[in-house]
Amino acid sequence: MLLKTGYRNCVLGVSYFAGLIKIIFTSQRIQMELIMQRLQILLVVVLVALSCASNALAKKDSQAWAMWNSSDETNSMIIDHSAFDGFLKTYVLSNHSSGINRFRYADVTRRDAKALDKYIAKMASIDPRDYRKLEQKAYWLNLYNALTLQGLLKVYPVTAVDRDKISRKRRVSVAGKKLSVADIDQRILRPIWQDYKMVFGLSCATVGCPAIHAQAFTGRNTNKLLKQYAREFINHPRGLTVSRDQLRVSRIFSWYRDDFGGGDRQLIRLFSHYAEDSKALYILGFSGDIEYAYDKRINAPETRWPL
Repeated sequence: MLLKTGYRNCVLGVSYFAGLIKIIFTSQRIQMELIMQRLQILLVVVLVALSCASNALAKKDSQAWAMWNSSDETNSMIIDHSAFDGFLKTYVLSNHSSGINRFRYADVTRRDAKALDKYIAKMASIDPRDYRKLEQKAYWLNLYNALTLQGLLKVYPVTAVDRDKISRKRRVSVAGKKLSVADIDQRILRPIWQDYKMVFGLSCATVGCPAIHAQAFTGRNTNKLLKQYAREFINHPRGLTVSRDQLRVSRIFSWYRDDFGGGDRQLIRLFSHYAEDSKALYILGFSGDIEYAYDKRINAPETRWPL
């Protein structure tokens, strides 16, 4: 009898402690769930706050750079780019065996380098908003290319071009705003004009980019030249190569995909529009894969192409 009573008390004791442990763990679990719920709520609040801050900053940037979307269409004055035109004619090699224009960085004299600096300073002293849109387009295209050449001349000799390093540094101030070539490309030229051909007028100084040409843009020639440069780039193998089941195209068309319509079919239509007749019909019915490639080597005469 005593043994049974002791056994029963032992069982009751074990049950009591088991229940107590269960209560403790249940309490801890509930506390953990409450903590996790509070953390989730806090996370949502933080994400919403960050999203609002990000949207506010984006809106602020958009409003700030909208200042460039202004012009005086009554002003018939032209912006003089003859100094840059002469510089390009002196140093751009238009008959390279690769079919890609080259720039003779090694041959640029100190005097001509200073002349380029002077041209850029002159452009920086102008407020392009005082001119017509056609003049502005030429102004920004030339300033982009001039700043790119200026940046490369400071680091040459190099074999490859770090696009981000060259393009992100803000090296010029126009109308009180410091600008980089990336600003000119991404926040002025392309978004304001919304002309996909603009891409073919921007030379980033590599053999994989649209070529640098021995002629400066002007209000009169810009639209004609951009069409010409688009056709030249797409009909060169670095821009587009056609095979039976694949198109090998410049990564430029991937980077600026939205400018060209956003999808593969839009790219196909673009290629067929500018391609030579022998390629155009085939491209129009193409349904294979598109492969992207890009050569970041500098567009100096000594760079061999293809490898």
